[in-house]
Amino acid sequence: MDTPEQAVSGAFTPLAEDWNRCLTVVAHPDDIEYGTAAAVARWTAQGKQVTYLLATRGEAGIATLHPQEAGPLREREERAGAREVGVSTVEFLGHRDGAVEYGLDLRRDIARAIRTHRPDVVVTGEFAIRMVEGYTNQADHRAVGLAALDAARDAGNRWIFPELADEGLTPWDGVRMVCVAGAERPTHSVEVTGEPLERGIASLSAHAAYIAGLGEHAFDPRAFLSGMAEAAGRAAGVPAAVLFDVHELIPPQE
Repeated sequence: MDTPEQAVSGAFTPLAEDWNRCLTVVAHPDDIEYGTAAAVARWTAQGKQVTYLLATRGEAGIATLHPQEAGPLREREERAGAREVGVSTVEFLGHRDGAVEYGLDLRRDIARAIRTHRPDVVVTGEFAIRMVEGYTNQADHRAVGLAALDAARDAGNRWIFPELADEGLTPWDGVRMVCVAGAERPTHSVEVTGEPLERGIASLSAHAAYIAGLGEHAFDPRAFLSGMAEAAGRAAGVPAAVLFDVHELIPPQE
């Protein structure tokens, strides 16, 4: 399996940061915290507005807890983790954990959020079968990542989901790029050396019940995230980084 250093030949392009609003769209609580939250910490420190949108509450994610108990617990942990990196708005779509389906309903839900929050940038997770280091991706991740990419364009087309206009949501075609985390073949980097990485570690650490529920697969957030960020940093030529595969929907201006 490729390491971050092996995934791409040549240097990564530093991700442009001349934007103001970001919507991060993932399937489960903790998906953002597996690295992306450190980049979020950098961005909120710059004064950018970042909003979290989660398709599920992660209610199927703790084997020893019934979904009715796990869902509210994981929602609380997600909100706590978001606060660690300067995010105050966390929204849940209420799709069923483990059974998220790619399709018009999911695209509409995400397009609704994009029209509401009007982001310049959408961040989501890898939607390919394989993700970073060749790991096989999970079904919900694939559905939500692809739906987020498609919804970024849907949101700007008045003839796709016209019912959203009936809700008072006018089209938004201002999404400049969709940044995909956990990609097997990333293209861009965000340096997270120092405080951003520390806040990212605190964000993942807020998911204490979830991590404990992994049993023999539980891990130390500091060791896990530090190792991953340092490996990505070596590939990007900085001490610590987060890597993304970037889809540019609006070409950069010369």
